[in-house]
Amino acid sequence: MTRPLDWTLLQSFAAVAETGSLSAAARRLGQSQPTLGRHIRTLEMALGVELFTRGPKGLLPTEAARGLFGPADQMREAAARLRLAVDGQDAGLAGTVRLTASTVVSHFILPPILVDIRRSHPEIQIDLVPTDGSENLLFREADIALRMYRPTQLDIVTSHVTDQEMGLYAATGFLDRVGRPQTLEDLVKLDFVGFDANDTIIRFMRDMGQDVGRDFFAMRCDDQAAYWQLVRAGGGIGGMQVMIGGGDPGVERVMPDLPLPRLPVWLAAPAALRQSPRLRLVWDKLAEALRAGQTGRRAGPP
Repeated sequence: MTRPLDWTLLQSFAAVAETGSLSAAARRLGQSQPTLGRHIRTLEMALGVELFTRGPKGLLPTEAARGLFGPADQMREAAARLRLAVDGQDAGLAGTVRLTASTVVSHFILPPILVDIRRSHPEIQIDLVPTDGSENLLFREADIALRMYRPTQLDIVTSHVTDQEMGLYAATGFLDRVGRPQTLEDLVKLDFVGFDANDTIIRFMRDMGQDVGRDFFAMRCDDQAAYWQLVRAGGGIGGMQVMIGGGDPGVERVMPDLPLPRLPVWLAAPAALRQSPRLRLVWDKLAEALRAGQTGRRAGPP
């Protein structure tokens, strides 16, 4: 009789296959690298095949390993759904909520909101995961995701919270030096801070009739938190949510009547966890604060 495979071994296999190394897989799973190595060797012995070969950039899956990707993903997804179903029955407020958002939102909007939640509900602990990637809610990489687009992952609930007003900003010292533009023609003669590989700003400006390219921007950075710091330091004019720019005394809004598209804000969470009182409370507090347009000023004592 064939013995069933230990799910722990398949979980380790999936992590190594995705990350390409034992050390990265160990960090993801919270285990030691030797433990992951033993899991892979045990699974290879149980299956009678070699699963990985070492390449110049890490571990490479063999043909036999690639045949396991589908079944391993199915088992991992089933285990994740089971864990979510159990966690969703937790009726208490005490515990941790893991929240992910973009780097700029995590730096400049969420801190005072999360501090207020903690002051009102100290029994709740909060993990904040700043990332411009898409965390997988099903596998509990986050309990709640705050996104500037509608998430499309299956088995999650979403809510369109608000549309954030956008504005153009520049450091007061920069405007004192170059002047404050009154027309679009004056505006495009000044230095701008733009993105590097991301062409969002270029496409927007072209839609406005300004045929610009990457070289139009005096400074470029794709990390939006660092991008904003370049604007604040006087590197040029840049776009930002009014929630952030409006609460920063070091910058001024440029041509506030210039029509800019609004930025949609969505919350998302696994459907099973949405019924958790702890997660629901944090969800509701986030939505309330974002709708109210709370500025990104530094949290301090009341």
